[in-house]
Amino acid sequence: MTGTSIGHNVDLAERAYRIRRHALRMAAVQGQGYIGQALDIADVLAVAYFHALSFRPEEPEWEGRDRFLLSNGHYAIALYAALIEAGVIPEDELESYGSDDSRLPMSGMATYTPGMEMSGGSLGLGLALAVGRCLGLRRKGSDAFVYTLFSDGELDEGSVWEAAMGAAHWKLDRLIAIVDINRQQADGPSGQVLAFEPLEAKFEAFGWHVQRIDGNDIGAVRAAFDTARALTEPKPRLIICDTLMCKGVPFLEAREKTHFIRVEPDEWDKALAALDAGRPR
Repeated sequence: MTGTSIGHNVDLAERAYRIRRHALRMAAVQGQGYIGQALDIADVLAVAYFHALSFRPEEPEWEGRDRFLLSNGHYAIALYAALIEAGVIPEDELESYGSDDSRLPMSGMATYTPGMEMSGGSLGLGLALAVGRCLGLRRKGSDAFVYTLFSDGELDEGSVWEAAMGAAHWKLDRLIAIVDINRQQADGPSGQVLAFEPLEAKFEAFGWHVQRIDGNDIGAVRAAFDTARALTEPKPRLIICDTLMCKGVPFLEAREKTHFIRVEPDEWDKALAALDAGRPR
């Protein structure tokens, strides 16, 4: 950790760049996948794993750790990239992504992957599971934080809103939820599939502390995590992150549909070169 906020932000930006690069290398193994989401959420994961979370890379199940629950299991490629960068998973395993007997399946599976706290696939469950984890840790007398990342498409699910009510009812002040607003889901633009705005007002009405930020601004993400952790109010915290799908690779950013991307074989090197050109200096 460097001595100034500016220096720290530069270091976190480098981590985000490396997370994006790991994800691109994994996606190239299959030639397709949820790379748009991995590129958009890399800044949030960099701040989470290299600034906010308490964990031990060599001991993924350490009881005192903060928990990070990936609700949107199709973002697994992004979390694997962060776990590789954090030293939880060896970097050479990324070549096995999505392959038979790999510890890195295309959707997150807690039984396979070190550092993966929940199995994803059916969307809308992460917040409810996070509520349960918080209640369990409270009974144990633990002061660990529980984080959960979910997507704007998951706001279509009633289970999210039930969990939001429960978290406020039980005053779960160790719960920090992060929602990725990238405005894409399988059926089209997320706000057109089912409108969810004004999102801040809705969660505030449910009894949450809410921040809304540019999820691709490292400084803003870091400040939001710090605020969420430092609050003394007995209520759960939400960080709404507005992000850009495929962030860091301009020719992919420009595509109209980026929920699930197929990249032509000759484009992977182009994507890596574009990412490298924007590497933090």
